[in-house]
Amino acid sequence: MNGDARSRTPALVPVLAFVGDAALVILFAALGRGSHAREATLLGLVDTAWPFLAALAVSWVVARAWRRPAALLGTGLPVWLGTVVLGLGLRWVSGGGMAPAFMLVTLLTLGLFLLGWRGIAALAMRLRRPRGA
Repeated sequence: MNGDARSRTPALVPVLAFVGDAALVILFAALGRGSHAREATLLGLVDTAWPFLAALAVSWVVARAWRRPAALLGTGLPVWLGTVVLGLGLRWVSGGGMAPAFMLVTLLTLGLFLLGWRGIAALAMRLRRPRGA
C-alpha cells in the first residue's frame, strides 16, 4: 500500500460507517414494508425510510459519529436512540402510524442493526489485539 492509500483510509472509515448505517435503516424500512405486504416500489420505500434516514443524519452530527464511528457506546448508543426517537417523531408529525408494537419493533430492530455491527467490530478488534497489550 502506498502512502496515498494509507492517508485516505482513515477518512473513508466514517463514510463507510455512515453508508452502512443508512443501508441498515433502509433494510429496516424494506423489511417493515414487506411484512405488511406493501407494494415494493422505490417511492414507497423512500416514503417509509425518510424519517429514519433524516434522524440518522442528525444523530450522526449530534454524536459527532465521524470521530469514532465504530464505538459501541460513545457512538452507537446515541446514534441508535437518536435515530429511533427522532425518526418516530418525524414519522408521527408527517402522519405516519405510531402503534406501540411498531415503536417496540423499531427500537429493537434498529438497536440490533445499529449496535450489532459495532459490537461485532469491537469484538473483532479485541480478538486482534496481541495478548498483554
